[in-house]
Amino acid sequence: MTKLVIEGGHRLNGAVHIHGAKNSALPILAASVLVNGECYIENCPDLSDVAAAVAILRHLGCHVQREGHTVIVDASGVCRGDIPDALMREMRSSIVFLGAIAARTGGAHLSFPGGCELGPRPIDLHLAALRQLGLHIREEGGCLHCHAAGRLKGRAISLSFPSVGATENILLAAVTAEGSTTVYNAAREPEISDLCAFLTACGARIRGAGESTLIVEGVEALHGCTHRVIPDRIETATYMAAAAVTGGSLVLKEVCPEHVQSVLPFFEEMGCGITPWRGEMLISAPARLRRVKTVRTLPYPGFPTDAQALLMAMACVAEGTSVFIETIFESRYKHVGELMRLGARVKVEGRVAVVEGVEQLSAAPVECTDLRGGAALVLAALTAQGETEITNLYHLERGYEALAESLQGVGAVLRVEK
Repeated sequence: MTKLVIEGGHRLNGAVHIHGAKNSALPILAASVLVNGECYIENCPDLSDVAAAVAILRHLGCHVQREGHTVIVDASGVCRGDIPDALMREMRSSIVFLGAIAARTGGAHLSFPGGCELGPRPIDLHLAALRQLGLHIREEGGCLHCHAAGRLKGRAISLSFPSVGATENILLAAVTAEGSTTVYNAAREPEISDLCAFLTACGARIRGAGESTLIVEGVEALHGCTHRVIPDRIETATYMAAAAVTGGSLVLKEVCPEHVQSVLPFFEEMGCGITPWRGEMLISAPARLRRVKTVRTLPYPGFPTDAQALLMAMACVAEGTSVFIETIFESRYKHVGELMRLGARVKVEGRVAVVEGVEQLSAAPVECTDLRGGAALVLAALTAQGETEITNLYHLERGYEALAESLQGVGAVLRVEK
């Protein structure tokens, strides 16, 4: 089994290039199913989740090729509307293909998605919304059998929660539906705005991107375009945290500072200095971090759930006691047990975690529990005394391109072993 061995105690200094956002690239790849023509998707990260999305596209009949960080999709040959169970299980966000396939082919047959096990992440909102647009869905044996009588029909849809995935599925189904669709309480994440920008470049008519109300005027067809994926705000936060836990200083290149505004106050509360400028950001950390009073995860523009584990790794070596409240997912503290193997002091009660900072963590063998939990273990290992061995790296490969190489480039001492 491949493992990552990290020698802790080395300050990080230098510059890191931030890759394209995984959570933008995946729905954009799904959206390419709707397009008559070639789509050039630039700044597309080279990740296992992206590879899974490409495999789905090829299964559907698309021609896909990668040239560096540009993925070229020609969906003119789409000839089927099913996704095999094995491909669906590769990643949780595979469900976003449902709206696109249904709109393109008039039907879809797929199983429930896989991905990180973070507790119940029901797709009820997705299915209810698509049913309102005229998609008939039958759930049987862990599979979804869907068909539409003609074009989908636009209408007003109110989401009980601003679900990112449900908002994406509605957008993909609505852009070529008949009439107008209005989405109330839509997700406002930058990745939603990026998807809207891609669809608009393809000829869709969308108003309200980045706001809680989206209005989509259906069009007959979409055409190809060239689109550049936005920088990954969670990767940005990860390298910010890497600088913070090691008392280092990093320049992050190709970033959107406005997309990480919700996390900046917490880094500053812990003593970090942050200087953003056009497309770049400098973070400088103190010798020892201060505690953060309370971190509560919320839908955008609140503190992102994907950054909770990252900040917890910082809190483990901060001076004082920090409190975390997870409001998005029920089981997003699986990394806590592994952090405690390294000497962290964390108590979990339901959705609340209390972290008592220690002066020094100690190396130990640990396993990645999920994507962001795995990143938290890498952060903890960077500051732990001795060599920490991290296994189950496939979680990290889902969301971080060239993580080991990037860390080595700014002073981390590590190696990948078979």
